[in-house]
Amino acid sequence: MLSRRQFLVCGAAATAAAAFIPFPAEAALRTKIERSVALHNIHTGESLNTTYWTNGQYQPSSLRQLNRILRDHYSGDIHSISPQVIDLLCALQHRLGTKKPFQIISGYRSPETNAMLAAETDGVAQHSLHMEGKAIDIRMDGVSVRTLGRAAKSLKSGGVGQYPSSNFVHVDVGRVRCW
Repeated sequence: MLSRRQFLVCGAAATAAAAFIPFPAEAALRTKIERSVALHNIHTGESLNTTYWTNGQYQPSSLRQLNRILRDHYSGDIHSISPQVIDLLCALQHRLGTKKPFQIISGYRSPETNAMLAAETDGVAQHSLHMEGKAIDIRMDGVSVRTLGRAAKSLKSGGVGQYPSSNFVHVDVGRVRCW
């Protein structure tokens, strides 16, 4: 049995260790030497299969390619996508046990595009994390929205919204929540 002091020391060590894991999905990725992700943008027809992290570092050229494929398909605006979003997708592919590409419904959205979509569609947040490069709407061939959503929720790495009637799942690296 641990003394109170030992318990507190162990608790402090566990807290310090957790600080080195930026978000839960990365725990599954820590032992990987390389991180790759496969994407297909359904609006532009572009596909990308890239190793974006290797030798303990994000690869700038791959991140630029990811920013481009995840651009606002209405305006063409390109914005930096948070590497945590890409890590989340990589962890999600790992969790699903597949290398199939994610079909991209929406990546980055300019404030103008987001305002237009919010005016036309229910469920578009006025202060969407898409405008910060911290959210992505996805689906995957042969994987139901329910299965994809359940896998994303299990990662506990941000928001997960399931939209079965529109056949996509929203994932973001904001606070953990689901709808």
